[in-house]
Amino acid sequence: MTIAKDFIVIGSGVAGLTFALKVCKFGSVGIITKDALEESATKYAQGGIASVMAEDDSFDLHVKDTMETGRGLCHEDFVRIACGEGPARIRELIELGAKFDRVRGAGFDLGKEGGHSKRRILHANDLTGWEIERTLIEAVQAQENIEIFEHHMAIDLITRARLEEDVQPGSPQDEALGLYVLDHKTQKVETMVGGIILLATGGAGKVYVYTSNPDTATGDGVAVAYRAGAQIANMEFFQFHPTCLFHPKAKSFLISETVRGEGGVLRLQNGNTFMESYHPLGCLAPRDVVARAIDYEMKKSGDDYVLLDVTHLEGYRIRERFPNIYKTCLDFGFDMSREPLPVVPAAHYMCGGLVVDVSGQTNIKRLFASGEVCFSGLHGANRLASNSLLEGLVLSHRAVEKAVGIFKESKLSKTLLEQIPEWDPGSAVDSDESVVVSHNWDEIRRLMWNYVGIVRSTKRLKRAERRIQLLLEEIQEYYWNFKITKDTLELRNLTITAQLIIQGALTRKESRGLHYNLDYPETDDKHWKQDTVFQNRVHRLITQTNPRIVTHE
Repeated sequence: MTIAKDFIVIGSGVAGLTFALKVCKFGSVGIITKDALEESATKYAQGGIASVMAEDDSFDLHVKDTMETGRGLCHEDFVRIACGEGPARIRELIELGAKFDRVRGAGFDLGKEGGHSKRRILHANDLTGWEIERTLIEAVQAQENIEIFEHHMAIDLITRARLEEDVQPGSPQDEALGLYVLDHKTQKVETMVGGIILLATGGAGKVYVYTSNPDTATGDGVAVAYRAGAQIANMEFFQFHPTCLFHPKAKSFLISETVRGEGGVLRLQNGNTFMESYHPLGCLAPRDVVARAIDYEMKKSGDDYVLLDVTHLEGYRIRERFPNIYKTCLDFGFDMSREPLPVVPAAHYMCGGLVVDVSGQTNIKRLFASGEVCFSGLHGANRLASNSLLEGLVLSHRAVEKAVGIFKESKLSKTLLEQIPEWDPGSAVDSDESVVVSHNWDEIRRLMWNYVGIVRSTKRLKRAERRIQLLLEEIQEYYWNFKITKDTLELRNLTITAQLIIQGALTRKESRGLHYNLDYPETDDKHWKQDTVFQNRVHRLITQTNPRIVTHE
């Protein structure tokens, strides 16, 4: 079955829903989300969204904080755009119904997080992401021109290069035409075609054993786009959040950075503080510094965790400011108002991704990206806390004008669209070896955690590279022989994303921000103050007899 939409949005977090809500005025929109509509990383964002809202703050200060945290690799043009346009985008959210905490008679109750020189974090208690997600979902569901496809997962993009042999993937002549999508409730594959495609699939935290990310974060957008020839940059910079609750059943529940912003102190298990030895800002140092410090102290002492102590703060203040965190910790047996919380770093945010311009356009015509899946230059080598939701809002807003312009100026020809074949499973059969998928999934995540984590070495990276290559070959064979499932697709995407992280880490011969290599411990501005960019140039043709992507080296 072929489904045609003017705009196709893949992902239902802040980036995808913002774009969908704004382009639906110009044409039909299909939102593809591989889980329920509300299930995204946005939903779980606790801390808030950074923006200049106070009189003693300024755009220049926000830019400065972002650039310093990014360790010299931020793209200043987009940093200034994001910081400057943030307040207007937040006002639009408020007009839609989003409610951020306020101080009676004194405006917004602004929080402060690591790396920020001023209080500029807007929040809705400690459920800011859910407040934004709720607001956008209600607005989207009220639009008749938007159709939502829940429990649908992108398999591969359909591009001009995959239909025409003389067009190279990712070249100026290439353009996105649609994609194959698996409805994993019915196990049927649908063909979707559209004038514009936006990838807003979020990150890839599930590539690591311990992560604060939801189960949907399997690097789908990066892998799908890379296979199609999109440029991917700076994947070596994967941010580890310093403070996730250490508990066997907590599944790395995040303890927001705002807890430290309100006075929380990191301690060793013997009660000693340690962050003052690593950075002048102490516990509010940028995340790369704090995560690396905790990792070092844990390895030095042999302890499984460090402590986050807020017991010196008044109990009511903790319960009122962090009601969700307080209740969740209580459910796991910790009263944070009376005892320090055991915390460890966990994979949190992918700072690299699809290379886009300041309007979210990739190197493939008609293909846009926004949010965590993309590399806009805002985050550089390390993301400033609470700049992620800001990026999704600003970039998706800017993508609308350019996307609508392309949509209006150059309609896809009916003849071209008719060349796209329906999905054919070929000779693939139902799998009787699902254990292969679960085993490889576990091996990849442990491999990445042990060899490509907070602190790396060239030897460990090369070992990871060799093993990932073997896993890719195994998974590719499995993909061809058996009918696809959601698990198979996620494993395929996860492995490609892991490979890109490893390649980026091996390429960068220095330590900078979130990438720390014991063999190159210094930052080398002379040779490495630049982005690492990868592009898959393998030519893949979709044939009428087998649309499951035939590869021609």
